[in-house]
Amino acid sequence: MERLKSAVPAELRRAVGEGAAADLPTTTSRLLAFFDSLPLFHQVMRELTDPELALCRKDKGRAAELKGKGNACFSRREFGEALGFYSQALRHVPTNSDGMDVNLVSAIYANRASTMHKLGLFKESLRDCDRAIAVSSNYSKAWYRKGMVKASLKNYSSAIHDLEVALSTEMTSLGKSNIERELKLILQKQENVNEVGTSDCGSKDADVPLAEQPQKVIIDSISTPNKGRGMASIDDIPPASLIHVEDPLAAIIMKSSRETHCHFCFNEAPADVVFCPSCTIPIYCSKRCQEQAVGDISCNQDTYLEYDDHATSLAKLSITSSCKSPSSKLFAEHRHECGGAHWAAVLPADIVLAGRIMARDREKRMLYGKSVVSSGPNLDLVHHYDHHSPDNKLESQIYAIILLLCLQNHYRSDLSWTEDSLSQLVLLIFQIKVNSIAIVRMKSMDGGPELTVNKGVSAAEGANMCSVEQVRVAQAIYVSGSLFNHSCRPNVHAYFLSRTLVLRSTEFIKSRSPVELSYGPQAGEMHLPDRQKSLQENYYFSCECSSCSELNLSDLVMNSFCCPQSNCLGAISESTYYRSKDNFVHVSLGGSYVWKLSLPDVSKVGKDMEKVARSLLGNSGASLNIDPGCCMNCRSNIEVSSAAATSHREASKINRLKEITLLDKTLIPEALQSLKQLKKLRHPYSKVLAQAEDTIAEAFVKVGDQEQAQKHCKASIQILEKVYHPKHITIAHELIKLVSILLSLGDGASAAATFARAEAIFSLYYGSHMEKILAYMGTLKRALRCESTTGAC
Repeated sequence: MERLKSAVPAELRRAVGEGAAADLPTTTSRLLAFFDSLPLFHQVMRELTDPELALCRKDKGRAAELKGKGNACFSRREFGEALGFYSQALRHVPTNSDGMDVNLVSAIYANRASTMHKLGLFKESLRDCDRAIAVSSNYSKAWYRKGMVKASLKNYSSAIHDLEVALSTEMTSLGKSNIERELKLILQKQENVNEVGTSDCGSKDADVPLAEQPQKVIIDSISTPNKGRGMASIDDIPPASLIHVEDPLAAIIMKSSRETHCHFCFNEAPADVVFCPSCTIPIYCSKRCQEQAVGDISCNQDTYLEYDDHATSLAKLSITSSCKSPSSKLFAEHRHECGGAHWAAVLPADIVLAGRIMARDREKRMLYGKSVVSSGPNLDLVHHYDHHSPDNKLESQIYAIILLLCLQNHYRSDLSWTEDSLSQLVLLIFQIKVNSIAIVRMKSMDGGPELTVNKGVSAAEGANMCSVEQVRVAQAIYVSGSLFNHSCRPNVHAYFLSRTLVLRSTEFIKSRSPVELSYGPQAGEMHLPDRQKSLQENYYFSCECSSCSELNLSDLVMNSFCCPQSNCLGAISESTYYRSKDNFVHVSLGGSYVWKLSLPDVSKVGKDMEKVARSLLGNSGASLNIDPGCCMNCRSNIEVSSAAATSHREASKINRLKEITLLDKTLIPEALQSLKQLKKLRHPYSKVLAQAEDTIAEAFVKVGDQEQAQKHCKASIQILEKVYHPKHITIAHELIKLVSILLSLGDGASAAATFARAEAIFSLYYGSHMEKILAYMGTLKRALRCESTTGAC
């Protein structure tokens, strides 16, 4: 990209950068004409589209080489390394029916199955055995391995059947002798042990159905002067109500998750990962996901969201699960990317996503007999093209040209374009930039076995708190989901079941009130200036939600310093506060921007926060003028720059504890001394303090001092309850950490009570999907159940 950008003449670069959306037909045409005469551009396109140069080609020789490396590792009993080599061999081996080496493919599957059996991955091993048998039904080794895995699962009758098949297909006398010996041993075990049935170990089902039938919730599309188009409730909506469910128009895995998550359902990939039969780019968690992505599945096997050109013009939306139509054809999102080229692996995710939307539009037109001459789909979504930087405009126009030619290379004469195709494609790219939604997965960091220790016995050194973080794994376009506006204090929570977007109310929503979710920044998570900057840079608007138009109490304290007077709870900010005659508070940070905020109802906040709020809000008159470094209550002063530098230095010392896996106890006293210094500088409800307390709590868990870990974890939670609110999802995550500590201490009663509080919050945000989204909850539940029934595990 940089080579192409630098090759563009300065005059043309300036015309593109200064041009508006209305100028796109001219600038894109000029840019295309320039590249058409540029040898470098044709070289780039050949590198992206020529099958002979493709990095993603299948390679039988490479597969055999990787299989050999796996065999060597297996012989050395390095089973983890062997598993990796066998998987890479399957990635490179051709598996299309016309070019497949049956013996090689079945052997690799069987070898990987053997490796997973050694690693205790029985269900995964069985799936690979079935895959080997599907390729070669008389492959004795696969039947033998399948029988041995079932014997490990104590499903002896089925194991005997599989070994008998292996015996009947085995050609060598030595092989027959080995199978007969195993059969004899299993027959003896069957006589002495009650047989245990196994659950279905077939292909993993990636679909996660909605487990509840919600009341019908109708929301109305409205338009306001400040926020434009948005959604509002028709009737009162109770907390924890399902608001909206929607499958994406198109979705794409992020490059950072390509090797760890399924490219179709975006769930974490299992050990027996499945690959595309024609290229080496995507991985899938199951054959089902692979078939849906490449198009080898009938429409009655899956749900399908029919894309309607007029979906965004609907006046009202009601809650519904993904709809399917008997006449619908499942869109194979990877097929057009898999023609012997590797452009889909090289281009940025949002560009490939634009290609999927264009390809879907073409498939839809072909399905309904419409002309394939098209300027592209009309999503009716904002693009803010004119607000983007000149560099973004140039880069996106170049990518649009490259993507257009890549699609034409795949469809060849089957696809033609109107003269404004490039213009529409550029706008589509910017619509994706502004409207795409990140699909996240909850990644738990379980403490593991130390959660089930005996009463009064501390966890071993090197343990971790049970915690959770959100990982961005994919991005998608949800046509109706894009209609929901942002709020820094949202009343709707968004989460994902596979690739399906689910919106749930987190509080009571009064009729005709806005229904709003968070695009990322929230009050309590980010300070007001940081929230505004993030939203402006990513979505090109200034937020005027309730938390950004009213003086938010968390913004008063989360980044503030404490008053030097020990008996004063007043906050000291780096901002200037001025109260005008019309009773608004004007806040300035560095003089670069001023926010005009209305005053909140102080009586509705907690008692402790009320003391802080009244420090500023309790004063009357228009003469209130609080400068940086000045206490909002008693007007004592500190040197803010010096305090900030010291605070940063001490916080950095504490944060070093996160980087050490095997922590030495001697490092904690220094961190505690830094925490003491932070408490002298930062306001008692500062988020810096909360993060420091949390880091030190985790450090104490690592060294096995659960009593101190409990103390600091509770201190962190108490601060966060002030910065957020007691029922915020962040509090639930912190409570889970506390549960794991309490379990390690053997305090089952307190752990159960804390868990119940966290579970109530999670239920509000996730409803009956809680355990599907937060799988680590199962670990804690088992530990709590064990604690309550036996007193120890």
